[in-house]
Amino acid sequence: MENLSYTPEEPIAAIATALSPSALGIIRTSGKGSIENVAKIFSRPKALTEAQGNTKIFSRPKALTEAQGNTIVYGWISDGKEKIDEVLVSVFRSPKSSTGEDMAEITCHGGSVVVTAIFNALLANGFRQAERGEFTFRGYINGKTDLTKAEAIKEIIDSRTDTSRSRAAGRLAGSLFAEIDSVKKLIVDTLAAVEVEIEYPEDEETIADAYDTKDLEEAVKRLETLVKSWKTEKLYQDGVRVVLCGKTNAGKSSLFNALLKEERAIVSDIEGTTRDWIESWVSFDGVPARLFDTAGLRETDDVIEARGVEMTRELSSDADIILYLLDSSAGLTAEDEAFLLHAKESYEVPLILIWNKVDKLSSEQEKVKTDIVDEKSQVKICAKTGLGIEELSHLVKEKLSLLSTLDRGAALGSERQKNAVAQALESISHALEATRAGYALDAAVQDMEDALDFLGEVTGEVTSEDVLDSIFSHFCVGK
Repeated sequence: MENLSYTPEEPIAAIATALSPSALGIIRTSGKGSIENVAKIFSRPKALTEAQGNTKIFSRPKALTEAQGNTIVYGWISDGKEKIDEVLVSVFRSPKSSTGEDMAEITCHGGSVVVTAIFNALLANGFRQAERGEFTFRGYINGKTDLTKAEAIKEIIDSRTDTSRSRAAGRLAGSLFAEIDSVKKLIVDTLAAVEVEIEYPEDEETIADAYDTKDLEEAVKRLETLVKSWKTEKLYQDGVRVVLCGKTNAGKSSLFNALLKEERAIVSDIEGTTRDWIESWVSFDGVPARLFDTAGLRETDDVIEARGVEMTRELSSDADIILYLLDSSAGLTAEDEAFLLHAKESYEVPLILIWNKVDKLSSEQEKVKTDIVDEKSQVKICAKTGLGIEELSHLVKEKLSLLSTLDRGAALGSERQKNAVAQALESISHALEATRAGYALDAAVQDMEDALDFLGEVTGEVTSEDVLDSIFSHFCVGK
């Protein structure tokens, strides 16, 4: 999407499903005349152009039983020479569609050949290929969604855990928009009271106690909460770097496989089996993480293995959290102590000490622990049986300080939103400071108006083309 240069209402089409063998494929169209254009290559053009549409079913059981039908039309798609496939065409009439325009969505048999053939037939009959995010953008400019919901759509598509998806779904359902709207009302109500005071002042010499600041103070608290929420949401969106390290034969690869719930790393009793690091995405109690399984730490004359050990230390220095694994039956060695002390002093990231292979311990050995790492940062597991894995996941999440932040309330979903809310917070805080310092009411009014503009940027009521281009150009084609 280059500077939003496309023409609104122009008929557009896009393949909305992956070009790979599947049960179904979907091609979306939108814009003025889109239904009529699809009818040109449809075997029952009149049935399509006369379809009423507007009975799209959402998550309301009664809506399903009361739907009038006649919005999905069965027939054949042809390229003018031969039939391509028998399809279902769903008709959505303006303004009751996701884009606010007339829409037709073609559902055909899956597979790249048939989907591409239908798409090419559409391009030859009045459509142009949609740009990235253009369907969602049209919904935005036609008042069908706001920017917080639009950004939440991409969050859901990109989510890596159920928790990430669920948090984004809250924004898509309007939780953030409602919170921003509520804060704006507090500011607007205060602004109205101030403007009355300016027009009809009781005392022209002072503005002390000229208006009630209670609503502005409440707005500050809620904006502060929103700003703080971004740290948590960023972790859920981007994930964290978790480095799994320890001496050779401590069981790192076994734990790596256990956390992934699949055999990704080679497990062997031979020391030095893992010479390089491997990584994969994993969920720690709902928090997405890039988990790195690294080469075992030991002195070695093998050049390749030595480089692997060096890379383990480099990865550890750049981690968000380090999981150090010990063979509990062997106990804590001098090499283990040296690494742990160095990590605590140099890396400045959370460190969890994992005592593995506890199934091999005697009753006396079960008391294993060390003072180098806080006792609350130690956990006992058996990677082979899965014992303690759930406790480890909870501990990782706790170390990332996620438990002390917002749970299910409204939260920010992007850096753009965080910056705008932070600027609104600064403006309201300044308005309160100006009032308490006895400055003219006009200064407070300007600050409150600035705050409203910043909050308007969050939802899209006030925005620039550059911001819109940045948001929608990162969407998939067809979304």
